[in-house]
Amino acid sequence: LVTPRAVPLQLDPENTGFIGVETFASLVHSHELPLDPAKLDMLVALAQGNDEGQVCYQELVDLISSKRSSSFKRAIANGQRALPRDVLLDETGLGFYKRFVRYVAYEILPCEMDRRWYFYQHRTCPPPVFMAAVTLTQIIVFLCYGARLNKWVLQTYHPEYMKSPLVYHPGHRARAWRFLTYMFMHVGLEQLGFNALLQLMIGVPLEMVHGILRISFLYLAGVLAGSLTVSITDMRAPLVGGSGGVYALCSAHLANVVMNWAGMRCPYKLLRMVLALVCMSSEVGRAVWLRFSPPLPASGPQPSFMAHLAGAIVGISMGLTILRSYEESLQDQCGWWVLLLSYGTFL
Repeated sequence: LVTPRAVPLQLDPENTGFIGVETFASLVHSHELPLDPAKLDMLVALAQGNDEGQVCYQELVDLISSKRSSSFKRAIANGQRALPRDVLLDETGLGFYKRFVRYVAYEILPCEMDRRWYFYQHRTCPPPVFMAAVTLTQIIVFLCYGARLNKWVLQTYHPEYMKSPLVYHPGHRARAWRFLTYMFMHVGLEQLGFNALLQLMIGVPLEMVHGILRISFLYLAGVLAGSLTVSITDMRAPLVGGSGGVYALCSAHLANVVMNWAGMRCPYKLLRMVLALVCMSSEVGRAVWLRFSPPLPASGPQPSFMAHLAGAIVGISMGLTILRSYEESLQDQCGWWVLLLSYGTFL
């Protein structure tokens, strides 16, 4: 099959450029063509999207080349995403890494077809390096300042710590790098541990599914929104920690789970949702307590908590759109441009 015209007349006697999917499947088996069985399943589901049960040349090319346009996804949806085999969760004999990829698919994606598509199309390269690099850098910076100041909790009470060129303060707006670099600084072990844990448990799976560009953009958008929000709502307070980015990821993921509650197959999802909300709320409460009722006398205001709230807003708005658009181009979606314009106006 090189062009639609090249379909043999015995397969396409009316020269329409379409052939029945059962005919194509029999050709694959009889000639032992190296077609992924998962893609053949998807071809069957694709054919069920039309009344004749046929596929055309371009649909076949898109499937073989792993290209899914909006029309392709709609055709699958019209076929009710039917699969002749059991769900991905029932597959046995998988190695450790493939089981982890399957876990990520069920953790992040709400649709069985999307989960199967991601599972068979997933490649180890490029790895999820962004969240790992950010977390590693945060740990290294924390260890350097901890060893230098000999202080591992409430580091912000040390005057030398607050003089760091990485800490953001509304009075230092001219030093533009501080709008982002504050994410590498943390109050103490508890804040670093909470952020690092969420970045690895939620950020890494999200990056594996949605890619480095989308997740890094979402994370940095939350970080930038945090520093800008502090600039206009808490003008006397400094800002440290990656909570703006972390809350952008977490709130986007939680909102996506709620929006697709029926399709999510992650175990104990209600219990995990409640625990996540309790942990995030506790972290915000702790930040508010440190801001207004510091446990020790301090020479100035303690770090603001507004970055948490700003990151959550970014995640629920922009992040939800990003995570709901798996394998689809954002530039073709009107809602994405509206949100991007709104975020730009906010900046």
